[in-house]
Amino acid sequence: MTQFEKDIESPHRGLFELAREHLLTLEGIVETQKPRITTYANSDGGICHLRTMPHGIDIGFLKGARMVDEKARLGGAGKSIRVLSLNKFEPETVAYFVAQAVALNRN
Repeated sequence: MTQFEKDIESPHRGLFELAREHLLTLEGIVETQKPRITTYANSDGGICHLRTMPHGIDIGFLKGARMVDEKARLGGAGKSIRVLSLNKFEPETVAYFVAQAVALNRN
């Protein structure tokens, strides 16, 4: 069973689907359902991954360590990825970080 299939069967399916639909409405964003994670990218490279968690969903931004995070919403201490954890959909917050991820891919 792929992670996508697990996400669709999760108690947080609705939240996962809202975030997924939001990401897929953005110009040039494509989804790849990998065995362990669902990823989103554009022609310039990877943007983020999405998966359900016990608390809701996590959106992991592949270049998150380079993002401006004025409200301290991103978690993680690795060299690259930062994770936005959500228990309800926040379209403005997601759009803020996705816009940065797209811009970072252009550089």
